[in-house]
Amino acid sequence: MDAKKPTIWMHAASLGEYEQGLPLLEKLKKDHPQYQFLLTFFSPSGFEVKKDKTPADVVVYLPLDTKSNADRFLQIVNPRLVIFIKYEIWPNYLHELNRLKTPTLLVSAIFSKKQFFFKPFGGFMRKSLKSFLHFFVQDENSKVLLKTIGFENCSVSGDTRFDRVSQILKSDSTLDFMETFKSNQRCFVAGSTWPEDEAILMDYINTTNEKVVIAPHNIKEKHIEKMIAATTKTVVKYSDIKKHDLKEISVLLIDTIGLLTKIYGYADIAYVGGGFATGLHNTLEPAVFGIPVIIGPNYEGFKEAEDLVAQKGIFSVSDKNSFNTTVEKLWNDNDHYKKTGNINHSYVQKQQGATKEITTFINSLL
Repeated sequence: MDAKKPTIWMHAASLGEYEQGLPLLEKLKKDHPQYQFLLTFFSPSGFEVKKDKTPADVVVYLPLDTKSNADRFLQIVNPRLVIFIKYEIWPNYLHELNRLKTPTLLVSAIFSKKQFFFKPFGGFMRKSLKSFLHFFVQDENSKVLLKTIGFENCSVSGDTRFDRVSQILKSDSTLDFMETFKSNQRCFVAGSTWPEDEAILMDYINTTNEKVVIAPHNIKEKHIEKMIAATTKTVVKYSDIKKHDLKEISVLLIDTIGLLTKIYGYADIAYVGGGFATGLHNTLEPAVFGIPVIIGPNYEGFKEAEDLVAQKGIFSVSDKNSFNTTVEKLWNDNDHYKKTGNINHSYVQKQQGATKEITTFINSLL
């Protein structure tokens, strides 16, 4: 780091939080070239993917949340402003930032009654929240909850992910291999799938006449080979596409990372994984393209999924039968298909603007 330049520090737990913070990072870097930007991650899934592909000047892991680590890290970095994304509450770092009187923001935050802050035994975590100069939350419910524990320094700005996926829509998302693979046929894309999702999908994959792309969460060779063995159609993995005529392939398995957001642009229907497993993945990435989206049953706490299930732009399925019924109706009823896609596109368009509101606030601090 350049000791002569002041630092703005942004922390994202993983890849998903990074995508939320990216529009803000890009705008601040453009507006404030006099600053250097530090980006920290907690998870390897964020750091390993983005360490060489980010607007930040320096990208590192954030050392574990101990008092000594926090003291030393902040002595070295000496940030002028700190931005934490969504759920990131690191008590020792926050305590030290508060002691140093460093302006610290929580961005795209979302709160629920289940969290420690709102429990009788959550005093220690509530104390950590006092370190934030301001909270930018996704919804009115989060603002109300914060008010119940004494925090009025809050704005309902929405979720910066809407700005991020809208950027993707405007950018060049062309993939030559997908152009060849799809060849003007209808295409079903299953993204970020877990074994529980794949068990629901496999019968459909093996019987449909549509082109299919599967981008599993686990891209280790053993899992990819297991999926290939379960597929009765002509199937090829991305790492082998140069050996095959993709026009003749029915199923494409993506055994790399970083392509899914663009692949969704070729989908006519998307399935987003995690709703049968550990947690739903990003439904906004396909929704922004104005196509129907299908998910598993466990989507509570994912506001955009809750909203779009209620509006019938996203469909939640619980088993093979409900999945098959849902996807076949979408393929066979064109009016239903178009209406569903339009709901998703319109929802994303209406939710933009969080980045502008947050940067306006930050500009008043710098």
